[in-house]
Amino acid sequence: MTVVRNPVLPGCYPDPSICRVGDDFYLVTSTFEYLPGLPVFRSKDLAHWEQIGHVVDRAGQLDYSGIASSGGLYAPTLRHHDGVFWLVCTLVDQQDESRGGNFLMTATDPAGPWSDPVWLDVDGIDPSIFFDDDGRVWVHGTRLARDPEWFHQTEVWLRELDPQTKALTGPEHILWTGAVRGAVWAEGPHLYKVDGAYYLLAAEGGTEIHHAISVARAESVTGPYVGNKGNPILTHRHLGRGVDVVGVGHADLVQDADGAWWAVLLAMRPYGGYHYNLGRETFLVPVTWEDGWPVFAPGQGRVPSQVEAPTRGDAQPGIAQGHESGVICPHDPRWTALRHLPTELATPRGDGWDLPLRPDTLADTGAPAFLGVRQQHMDVDVRVTFHADLAVGEDVGLAVRQSEQDHVRVFVTRDAPADAPARRVVAVHRQGGVETVLGEARLLDDQGPVTLTVSARGQDYRLLVGAPGEEPVTVAVADGRTLDSVATGGFLGLWLGVYATSNGRPTSTTAHVERFEYLPAH
Repeated sequence: MTVVRNPVLPGCYPDPSICRVGDDFYLVTSTFEYLPGLPVFRSKDLAHWEQIGHVVDRAGQLDYSGIASSGGLYAPTLRHHDGVFWLVCTLVDQQDESRGGNFLMTATDPAGPWSDPVWLDVDGIDPSIFFDDDGRVWVHGTRLARDPEWFHQTEVWLRELDPQTKALTGPEHILWTGAVRGAVWAEGPHLYKVDGAYYLLAAEGGTEIHHAISVARAESVTGPYVGNKGNPILTHRHLGRGVDVVGVGHADLVQDADGAWWAVLLAMRPYGGYHYNLGRETFLVPVTWEDGWPVFAPGQGRVPSQVEAPTRGDAQPGIAQGHESGVICPHDPRWTALRHLPTELATPRGDGWDLPLRPDTLADTGAPAFLGVRQQHMDVDVRVTFHADLAVGEDVGLAVRQSEQDHVRVFVTRDAPADAPARRVVAVHRQGGVETVLGEARLLDDQGPVTLTVSARGQDYRLLVGAPGEEPVTVAVADGRTLDSVATGGFLGLWLGVYATSNGRPTSTTAHVERFEYLPAH
């Protein structure tokens, strides 16, 4: 057996969906406005996960233009049937509800390539797909109830899918309107068939402190579904905000090759008060069956800090699990960008990138020159070393990003030529769309490379500058409690990345990123 430490995917990897093919498990998570989208992971033991690709990994698959933070790709479901991987998901544009919707993609290899999306003629979010043993295929999802009994009551719908045309067909069935009266947002619905009975798993209460997992059962896939009298079958909401793991929900079930059952789910780890800067992470929980119902975390009733999982082979922890420390090279699957692929914005060069400056800033919903990775550790140093021949008013720096409206950045900029020396380092906190200068420093060297560092220790984000190989100097310290989704809204954890902007001006400047380091402070 292998000891699995939770979370199995630290950092912002929410809404996990899992399936098994032979001895291999495959898992995907949400990615919102970041590209490449929907990372695909593989594991043989549920403990060690290797990222093998992305579902959305080429230009033109989906139109991300103008999608603001916490929009984009929500809640994928991954399934395998007759040699084909099927994925359904939602593209959300919170500024334009007429845009986006639910779609389906397929692949014979989960590492890709995946097909272009086939759009499904149905509203709502969080679609899922179920292959019955009679050959019929069903798509289901959640949306606001058409005739609600209370505010934000939701309903789970079901329709048949023609696997050849990939079009929904036949009548719609409403399966579920909630396990608990007054509960909002039944999310992440999934159907399973176990011992001849159909099970509907869903989360309720919203993806925050009141998140909870409930289950219902039926003799027919179309219902009627009867809820478990013990619903919710797993939640941490009764433990309060001071517990180590909160917001437990959005689960998906899988059975291993030995017949044991497991659930992957999302939850958050608060620190420095009720703040979870790492976002919604992926956890693993054992499941047993009693009296025809699933029991999550039997004997404990809460997400354990570690579980024993089956061992198959000598697997090593994957890069995405936060076990790698050091330079993040361009081929590393952790790299993401905003609404564009990293390779659309920058060119790999050695251990780093050539990153052309763009007029867009981090406050824009366009295509800023930003390359970032998830923050996966509460204590971590992130360093970037670069050189750039900046024009007046151009910036290159490091950012701690929550959204367009909320982020911290430390950057090098050039003043008017009359100033001597001409380069400054500035630390700025953008909070709710309002920018405040946290600190400044002068660079005596007007041409050489610069190393900028974000040193996170809990909720203190120290912003430093120095020449390569020299002791860095603190420019400012930012309060991380102002940056998480509790403080700002939205659904994301924090990203740490390098950015380069001409602040709205035409430019031909390129920032030469020599290296980008992610160094957990174990």
